[in-house]
Amino acid sequence: SASDYIELVLGNIARETESTTVRTTLGQLQTAANAYVAPEKRDAARVQVADAMWALAQAAEAGSDSQFQFVQALASSAATPAQWETVRQLRAGEVELDGLEIDTDLSWQLLVALAAGGAVTAADIDEALAADNTAKGGEFAAQAKAALPSVAAKQLAWDSLIASDEQPNTIVRATAAGFTHPATVAQQAEFVGAYFDMLLPIWDSRSYQIAQYLIVGLYPAAMANTVLRDATHAWLTENADAPAALRRLVNENVATVERALRVQERDAR
Repeated sequence: SASDYIELVLGNIARETESTTVRTTLGQLQTAANAYVAPEKRDAARVQVADAMWALAQAAEAGSDSQFQFVQALASSAATPAQWETVRQLRAGEVELDGLEIDTDLSWQLLVALAAGGAVTAADIDEALAADNTAKGGEFAAQAKAALPSVAAKQLAWDSLIASDEQPNTIVRATAAGFTHPATVAQQAEFVGAYFDMLLPIWDSRSYQIAQYLIVGLYPAAMANTVLRDATHAWLTENADAPAALRRLVNENVATVERALRVQERDAR
């Protein structure tokens, strides 16, 4: 079950020394907590994972790659005000870990986490961008603003991608990643109808690459529920004559939800 998998990883990941294995396993761990545990366990699983990542980061060898990855995982999985406060203190230098350098990229990753938790504002993100007005900084800023947990902020991000075709590929990807942050599932649910309404117009008006980024990147897979599954199948039924390549992307999207639902059912037993 997904719950057993989480326990297995948390009980053993500290002893793994191969960096790629740690990175892959932490990614799978977050998928399990965000989408694969039974819905009634999801909030507790996210809290459990984030608390464990902080404990692991504190216990890790100073300056090690594992220490760095555990801090990144803490940022990605933070789910409570106390956890976001820990992220804020790390970013501000109020809490330090021996050997951990909060470089520019990690500072941005922590800021994205704070944005998803509603612990910073768009003005705070603009301030960070002014301090790092680079192409990479622009991507992180777009991601952070799209991660802000309000429907109004999501709408601004949505309009920047759907109502305008002026954004470069990198900003499109970053904005979509922030929009679908797992901590903002409730706000994403407000855009399910808009998502399906945009599919054909976007497919017809954008390059294949941009259309793919939007169709896959904005799909609210983190909802992982029957509402999204049924809405996706309804679109497929109603648009049987849509281009085959577009239908393939939509079918692949819903396959991730169907997989999650099967695993959730197993986890609930």
